[in-house]
Amino acid sequence: MNSVRWSVVVPESTDVALRTYLAGTGMKKGDISNFVDEAVQLHLADLVTEKVKIRNKQFDQNEILSSIDEALAAH
Repeated sequence: MNSVRWSVVVPESTDVALRTYLAGTGMKKGDISNFVDEAVQLHLADLVTEKVKIRNKQFDQNEILSSIDEALAAH
């Protein structure tokens, strides 16, 4: 996997809270990158999910579920 380097600025209180949490779970300083990566991925998934929910409000929920069932049955 290719990686890129980010420069991120956060409040000192966020830094202390994260480092305290990581230390309490046995994680090391280098695990900050993994923590941030996971947090960003989860937040992006939440944003996309919310966007889809808003887009799909115009459709009948039962029709959506029926379409999903049909697609799953076809495979």
